[in-house]
Amino acid sequence: MTGFDTLLYEKQDGIAYVTLNRPQFLNAYNMQMRDDLAEVLKAIRDDDEVRVALFRGAGEKAFCAGADLKEFLTAPSPVVARQIRFDRDVWGLFLSVPQPLIAALHGYVLGSGIEMALCCDLRIASEDAHFGLPEVELGIIPAAGGTQTLPRTVGRGYALEMLLTGRWIDAGKAWQIKLVNRVVPKKQLRKTVKQMAARIAAHDPDVMRCAKQAVVQGLDLPLAAGLDLERILAARFGPGSIAQKA
Repeated sequence: MTGFDTLLYEKQDGIAYVTLNRPQFLNAYNMQMRDDLAEVLKAIRDDDEVRVALFRGAGEKAFCAGADLKEFLTAPSPVVARQIRFDRDVWGLFLSVPQPLIAALHGYVLGSGIEMALCCDLRIASEDAHFGLPEVELGIIPAAGGTQTLPRTVGRGYALEMLLTGRWIDAGKAWQIKLVNRVVPKKQLRKTVKQMAARIAAHDPDVMRCAKQAVVQGLDLPLAAGLDLERILAARFGPGSIAQKA
């Protein structure tokens, strides 16, 4: 897939690479990026050759510094702007992708940027990363899932502190509260995430998808129902299926 205005997309060895490509605007999320992401996410979701997808930001300063305020503030109102920006439900598309998703995070990871990262399954940050949800300073609340995905990831207390105060945190604090899985030197970020993606891609893709499904869906179920889900998914890889694959 080529020809996107705000993204770079490539696929190699079972890994899809999606690069937010507005470095001159700190990879700010705008309507064109919404449209481009919608197309790419649907393509990844429906492509059996893709075993894992990696999201990253172009340039040295940011993964994504949030919504494009020039575009956002020229709309008739924040409410109208949000309706326009989220019409295509990019965030729902993120959550519908069955393959594991990895976010490589550096520099500014703010607003829509942190919400995008939270829609991924694994998050690796460089030491220069800074995270925040500054919407409260605009008199609004996050509307791309941040009020739901953040507390599910870091817990109620830390989530409310970030949401209510607009406080930014650095990579070290993000690792401490389990917002990110790992923090690495900036020079090692791309190598680290590529190695992780390659390790996932080396495994049976059906197993990877089922493992993700078991965890993601199971967290919203009572334990007994979650164990039932695990049994159903595990049954797909019994002796018969192993022999068939062999």
